[in-house]
Amino acid sequence: EDMKNIVIAYEPVWAIGTGLVCPSDVAQKTHQSIRAKIASMYDEDTAEQVRIQYGGSVSPESVDDLMAQPDIDGCLVGGASLLADKFNRILAYE
Repeated sequence: EDMKNIVIAYEPVWAIGTGLVCPSDVAQKTHQSIRAKIASMYDEDTAEQVRIQYGGSVSPESVDDLMAQPDIDGCLVGGASLLADKFNRILAYE
């Protein structure tokens, strides 16, 4: 019951502080695996309610592809949040 309030963040260790972004299809596969694990531990409905966010050098250039993935529910924005124009573009992803 409380799982619906859980937010999971995935960030590849190699992306931390590097400026490198995981390709969106690879990030999707990882998020899908996390969601499948939750479903196996609880059920499909619970797995769908858990928010799984991507972190790892999210940028204006990468946000649209990342957010288009069905299992990526949001992004954790690091350094790009320090620059208003970049952060505004990330907030306005398409």
